[in-house]
Amino acid sequence: MADGNMSELAALAQQLRVDAVRCAEVAGSGHPTSSLSAADLVAVLAARHLRYDINNRANPQNDHLIFSKGHASPLLYALGKAAGLITDDELVTYRALGSRLEGHPTPRAPMVDVATGSLGLGLPTGVGLALCGQRLDRLPYRVWVLCGDGELAEGSVWEAVEHASYEGLNHLVAIIDVNRLGQRGPTRFGWDIGAYARRFEAHGWRVLRIDGHHLDQIDAAYREALTSTRPTAVLARTVKGAGIAEVADQEGHHGKPVGNGRRAIAELGGVRHHRVNVSKPPYLAPPHRFGERGRYQPPVYELGDTESTRDAFGAAFAALARARPDVVGLDAEVSDSTRMERFAAEHPDRFFQFYIAEQQMVAAAIGIQARGWNPFVATFAAFLARAYDVIRMAAVSRANLCLVGSHAGVAIGADGPSQMGLEDIAVMRAVYSSTVIHPCDANQTGMLMEQLADRAGIRYLRTCRGETPVIYPPGEVFEVGGSRVLRSSSADAVTLVAAGVTVHEALAAADDLARHGVATRVIDLYSIKPVDAVTLHQAAGDTGFLVTVEDHRPEGGLGDAVCQAFSGAVAPRITRLGVDTMPGSATPAEQLVAAGIDHSSIAAAVLSQLAAR
Repeated sequence: MADGNMSELAALAQQLRVDAVRCAEVAGSGHPTSSLSAADLVAVLAARHLRYDINNRANPQNDHLIFSKGHASPLLYALGKAAGLITDDELVTYRALGSRLEGHPTPRAPMVDVATGSLGLGLPTGVGLALCGQRLDRLPYRVWVLCGDGELAEGSVWEAVEHASYEGLNHLVAIIDVNRLGQRGPTRFGWDIGAYARRFEAHGWRVLRIDGHHLDQIDAAYREALTSTRPTAVLARTVKGAGIAEVADQEGHHGKPVGNGRRAIAELGGVRHHRVNVSKPPYLAPPHRFGERGRYQPPVYELGDTESTRDAFGAAFAALARARPDVVGLDAEVSDSTRMERFAAEHPDRFFQFYIAEQQMVAAAIGIQARGWNPFVATFAAFLARAYDVIRMAAVSRANLCLVGSHAGVAIGADGPSQMGLEDIAVMRAVYSSTVIHPCDANQTGMLMEQLADRAGIRYLRTCRGETPVIYPPGEVFEVGGSRVLRSSSADAVTLVAAGVTVHEALAAADDLARHGVATRVIDLYSIKPVDAVTLHQAAGDTGFLVTVEDHRPEGGLGDAVCQAFSGAVAPRITRLGVDTMPGSATPAEQLVAAGIDHSSIAAAVLSQLAAR
């Protein structure tokens, strides 16, 4: 049925509807009505226009199909069954424990590149895939994104629409299922196709308006989209629950099985087992590559020099890219501050500018990594919060990417709290599969870069704006999950645990405490997740008293990571110092004093605690 006639296409669409109803009926939950509205759109796409090697998911020529309306997963899995990727027995495991057919799609399921379900993320991720095809792989695969009309209220969608037009992504097709009804009632514009058309057209998209249940119109629109020199939006007027009289265009049926599954299936013509022969893509060329992998040589800084870790990141990232042709950089118009500008100058073909659109930037990275590239995404630590939902969904996708947050903490100085990353460690520690690294000097930053590039999952590198002393010699090796004991003696009465700028304050505090006769151990806990529990337990056993110091909120940061290291064990006495006030504008030194994390405040806190014993 690869190029079936209209009666065959109609039969395929009805089969997709039946199987979507069956999924939800067996599971006792799901979104069959949202699947029914888009069944004709998906049937025509799969039978006539999608190019996908069913036997080789990794074929670089494959088109990409993203269900941005991820709650319509029953339709996606019904398509998988029709294409021979899912058996009928597996289809009815929908939403069951251990099934790869989850309530919303993840890459565990066939034909799924990225996880969806948090609405508004499919199109931005599709922009990343289309950019990858245009500028990295340099292959003409299409990216088809099925969107719901309700999710067009999301700002992330319009970041994607604007950027796709700016980049001229003519291989990107958004299929908008305008079925009028959302979760609790009508959507903002209902069936006013013109309202949506005007918005897409204003951004420079080619817009095609169709009846989403008229197979000839669907087919013609897809054919026209294939010839477009711009991104295309197919605005399809559909009926939610189409094909079943009891639920068609009726409120109150979102997210639940249809009332009478047996009757609904009969109304749709009964269970079928047709196969759709999805066409293989033609072989055109292998994906483009930017040379061969070489040996990474990090930049070198001499002991006693001063350098900011953001500058060290910039130099190290450019050096990493010389050795790693798979590495790409993404920026949201702050590359001069994050220092990604060095990478951009040396490797412009692998640099992507998203302007001030952090959600689009991170979503694009998810799409780019799905094609095997290794994206590094850099902005101010504070501004990554705007993209947190995208980061969370990247973890659901089991994505591999590195986030770099600069301008962390109050130590940035006079810019004020809107620019200060003070919650970022807590946010990133909570992300599934994440790695959180906060170096304190330039050589340490450079030596950790290659490990971050090679590590799976979501990696977070926290860098600082101000210059700090170089305390580690060139070539010293640092492992993710490790730490450094910078001061230690058998007489230590307290352990200071710090990271980033507070390492240098802790060292100075140790000198202050020595003048009071207090021997102090200092640990640079540069790896906050995973944390070096062995070293922390040793320090606890030796000194019995730990003080954590961080340029971050007390909640969820380094202090909590240290406390967690003692879960299930006898914990030592722990005092946590962090930023628990609302900062204003001041110099970096004044900010540290005001927050109580400068060396004098640290020493005073230790002396006070020791006196209270």
